[in-house]
Amino acid sequence: MSLFWVMIRQLAEIQEQMAVRCGNVEDAIEKVNDLNPKILDTNPELFFHLQQQRLIELFRNEKIEAALEFAQEELAPRGEENQSFLEELERTVSLLVFKDVSNCPVRELLDISQRLKTANEVNAAILTSQSHEKDPKLHSLLKMLIWAQNQLDEKATYPRIKDFLKATLENPAV
Repeated sequence: MSLFWVMIRQLAEIQEQMAVRCGNVEDAIEKVNDLNPKILDTNPELFFHLQQQRLIELFRNEKIEAALEFAQEELAPRGEENQSFLEELERTVSLLVFKDVSNCPVRELLDISQRLKTANEVNAAILTSQSHEKDPKLHSLLKMLIWAQNQLDEKATYPRIKDFLKATLENPAV
């Protein structure tokens, strides 16, 4: 694949994540399907979470009637097929019970972190579909290095990395 097409795909991934992060779930679903229609077809949990996020955005924008209609037509049938989807749907619809969401036990659904969680799930599915790892390699390497240092701490003296950002070493205690 040429560098041009790699850059185009990366740009599409960024646009998909931004759509979810901004609450434009319909646009995100469309972009994911444009990139690879199999992603949502083979990952019903991701599709449900995107639809759940869409419902949350309707609640957030106080489109209660549209939210209820969407929940009945799109999400309820999925809940009948999968018990965990039904539980998530019930949890999400419970947002309607509270006039003041600051006292709502599921208020975290309206938090930006919920959008980010869904966006990260989309990103992981895209990376998996492109045979990439879900986590960046550097992150995995750093975790492995920390684990190795912890193992060595128990068995040997060595120049331990003290600060990963500055790459400073501790002198081993002899």
